[in-house]
Amino acid sequence: MSMNTDFNELHGLLAIVQSIDVGVVVLDRDYSVEVWNTFMENRSGLLPSQVCKRSFFELFPEVDEDWFRRKVESVTTLGTPSFTIWEQRPYLLRFKNYQPITGLEDFMYQNTTLLPLKGIDGRIDQVCLIIYDVTDVAINRRQLQAANAELQRLSSTDRLTGLYNRGHWEEMLRLDYARHRRYDSQAALVMFDIDHFKAINDNYGHQAGDAVIQQVAGLIRENLRDSDVAGRYGGEEFVVLLPDTDKEGALMFAERLRYVVEACEVRHEQHRIRFTISLGVADLSVPSNGHAQLIEWADSALYASKSAGRNRVTLHQN
Repeated sequence: MSMNTDFNELHGLLAIVQSIDVGVVVLDRDYSVEVWNTFMENRSGLLPSQVCKRSFFELFPEVDEDWFRRKVESVTTLGTPSFTIWEQRPYLLRFKNYQPITGLEDFMYQNTTLLPLKGIDGRIDQVCLIIYDVTDVAINRRQLQAANAELQRLSSTDRLTGLYNRGHWEEMLRLDYARHRRYDSQAALVMFDIDHFKAINDNYGHQAGDAVIQQVAGLIRENLRDSDVAGRYGGEEFVVLLPDTDKEGALMFAERLRYVVEACEVRHEQHRIRFTISLGVADLSVPSNGHAQLIEWADSALYASKSAGRNRVTLHQN
């Protein structure tokens, strides 16, 4: 092959490097820039004349130098490529994102490849860094993950209150019951409903009834610990699972909730609505046949509170 042919092939390769839609940077063993293609020029705003023979780390101080040196040393020692993906490291070089579709992101997500470059003598004296703009892929993936998370949230929560729906909190109760059986842990279940709720709907309308239910849900959230699980049982009835709580702690929680509900007032249109709740408490320390029996016990205690005059707390007694 003649020198002219070699030159023509090199010229063709350089033209390809300049025109492809990925970043191409060649670094020597001192991490000085030797090749800087058009993609890099456009994304960084730096001309080849401004970066040639300059330290890569001086040009891009955001690069984790120790980490990048280890990556390059691995490539040059083993003679094999190395890769990074945006899920693990969103970007290597902080370039602005100018894509109109994904313009809400302020930086370009990147995958990268490091390739060893051998000289004529077979030694690896350079590495080639290739940068891929994967912003569209990353944004689509993140939007899909967010949508899936929202679907999961909607499938486990009650639309009116934002509390867990019956299917979800009952599964949480089942899991906590299994944990109790295995580790002999404590737990309690509080079940309650709004007293004379039908009268609220009849006197003030169903929108007022919904406002009362939402107010109760807000009061529950204000009095929960991070580990507690609150849900809507159905209609005006609610449950709260209290992990690692004995019957004394559960009674204190229930009484506090009864008090704050009694003290609150819901304003709907020109009406000021006062109401109370009746509560039942079941304790997991009592031997039982399963988590469903705990629900039955709490419901039975709730019924006892209703029968005794409402606006009170009752502990289930075997």
